[in-house]
Amino acid sequence: MATSVKTSNPVTANPVTVGVALGDRAYHIVIGRDVLPSLGHRIAKLRPGARVAIVTDRTVAQHWLAQTEAALAEAGIASSRIVVGEGEASKSYGVLQDVCEGLIAAKIERNDLVVALGGGVIGDLAGFAASIVRRGVDFVQVPTSLLAQVDSSVGGKTGINSPHGKNLVGAFHQPVLVVADTAVLDTLSPRQFRAGYAEVAKYGVLGDLDFFDWLDANHTEIFAGGAAREQAIAMSCRAKAAIVARDERETGDRALLNLGHTFGHALEAATGFSDRLFHGEGVAVGMVLAAEFSARLNMIPAAEAARVQRHLASVGLPTRLQDIAGFQQEGLGDADTLLTLMGQDKKVKRGKLTFILLEAIGKAVIVNDVDPMKVRDFLQEKLSG
Repeated sequence: MATSVKTSNPVTANPVTVGVALGDRAYHIVIGRDVLPSLGHRIAKLRPGARVAIVTDRTVAQHWLAQTEAALAEAGIASSRIVVGEGEASKSYGVLQDVCEGLIAAKIERNDLVVALGGGVIGDLAGFAASIVRRGVDFVQVPTSLLAQVDSSVGGKTGINSPHGKNLVGAFHQPVLVVADTAVLDTLSPRQFRAGYAEVAKYGVLGDLDFFDWLDANHTEIFAGGAAREQAIAMSCRAKAAIVARDERETGDRALLNLGHTFGHALEAATGFSDRLFHGEGVAVGMVLAAEFSARLNMIPAAEAARVQRHLASVGLPTRLQDIAGFQQEGLGDADTLLTLMGQDKKVKRGKLTFILLEAIGKAVIVNDVDPMKVRDFLQEKLSG
């Protein structure tokens, strides 16, 4: 594993670089500790003369906005800033309008760049705004959460939420560069880091048993911030980049990346897209439900599903519906409510449910036209504890 070193020219640092092979829209993911200072030089080399608008949220701005602006200024790049509120509430029509109007007011042109400085919410929001302002402006992802570094910053999915469900309004709009500084993860709360780890584990569960075994053995070092952390991020990015290169617009294999998301998105909607359930936490519960439902359909042994649950629980992630904050006090709706929310999933085809299920740990498959009554009965059993 290459290690980043500080030099007088930030571009000469030696991070890990992962390529996303999309022909004339190919780009690099730059991963390493203290690579944020190289952002301006990388942008100047990629897009000489471009101006930049930084979209971020209030919390990230307190920690990293000044450093990002300084990195751009050092390379002679003029920048403006648009700061929004934190959390899923910002993935809304109203905030999207504010960001679009901010970009237009800043006179960002089609040959300029938008920089998404933040977690998955900011990447989705800023990327979608970039895709529609002036019919398309290029953007750079600077992910500041583990979840964003290993998942949402890569692959070009952008969008906002609808009252009907998560990410139902959006566009595929690939970034031109991703700069993932692992040092920024030091400012995450333990809960935020755990939520991001769910997406790391997902890559092992869906397609790489060896990686899952490695995570089982090394998750303590990943959480402690050792060399295993950068290795886990790089391995996750390589896994996603390979799938995106094969299936950019999710007409086939890319749907496998939604393991845990059909259940998870419904749970996020049921909890009002609030901090009762972070996205990665919903994915963790959703992965366990997907594994247990696979066992219910006799696709995998129950022991395999139990191993997935045990691994996620061992790092402190919620794995049961009853683990979700407020479940005991408020309940989480009934099985019919959750099934209705699943009906808004983007993988639904002509009203029929599609699930990502398991044939083994490390081998996920797309299962079409799942009997909704089997899903309902399964959920009712899980809701009853």
